[in-house]
Amino acid sequence: MSKIIYTFLVLAILTACGQVPDKDFNPDVRHPAYDSSTGPVVCLDEGHHNFHTLDGGFWAFGELLRRDGYVVESIRVRFDETLLGHCAILVIANAQLEGEWDDYPYPTPSAFSAEEIDAVQAWVSKGGALLLIADHMPLAGASQELAFVFGVEFNNGFAVANFEDESKQDAAFDKPTIFTLEDQTLAEHVITAGRTPDETVSAVRSFTGQAFQVPDVATPILRLPQNFISLMPKKAWQFDTETPRIPVGGWTQGAVMPYELGRAAFFGEAAMFTAQRVDLKPVGMNAPQAEQNAQFVLNLMHWLSGILN
Repeated sequence: MSKIIYTFLVLAILTACGQVPDKDFNPDVRHPAYDSSTGPVVCLDEGHHNFHTLDGGFWAFGELLRRDGYVVESIRVRFDETLLGHCAILVIANAQLEGEWDDYPYPTPSAFSAEEIDAVQAWVSKGGALLLIADHMPLAGASQELAFVFGVEFNNGFAVANFEDESKQDAAFDKPTIFTLEDQTLAEHVITAGRTPDETVSAVRSFTGQAFQVPDVATPILRLPQNFISLMPKKAWQFDTETPRIPVGGWTQGAVMPYELGRAAFFGEAAMFTAQRVDLKPVGMNAPQAEQNAQFVLNLMHWLSGILN
């Protein structure tokens, strides 16, 4: 075997066994909201060491929105009034600190400066639309301060159902979290109704995240079932019998709210907005029981852009 072929095979194996975007994902957008590239500008934050980028984990998110007519761009600098003025919708997915999670201080510091938080808050209040997605600890902690200025309280933990003991944690985390209209964990809302009956969403799947609480002005879209707890370790994925845990049944994993002249949406799980392969297994919009996630994402963006009211 030549060195070139051997190198190619090694790289292919490493890629297949990692976490990569599923570029075979082919979302069918039958009725685009806008003509191609004429819709609102969606800015995806890539300036805060984000776990997900347009070339990486959020490739499918960008592809889905482009097929719906949105203009999707990445931004790789700090937030200020001038930058945000270019965006109709700002999407922040899993902002984090530089370095490895195990090296993070505890509590997790903010990924955003006070000046950036003020800029985002002011921009939304004047009519901007924010989608803030922050996954389980430490990613929830990195976005806590930004969420809090909108009255949203992120919990820097891992939301999980039926967690009995540490020896069974793999089974607990592997169990799908399905939100449905039938059991009222998925809200009846214009976001789940869509523009027409064929855009109605009756079930959504998420893939381990955080739980959070919202102010009265917000509308919970995803409510965690009553058997959920939040595990709050000091290091990500390191649990023992001393790990603090609190019940979070009925807490929120997705919510939307008006904010002065603008709109804001908050979600505590990011993979549901993606289509990835993690160790060859589909995770996100391409996964079993997540067949309606893509339509849910489109409906959410339609609400943020004012198509749905």
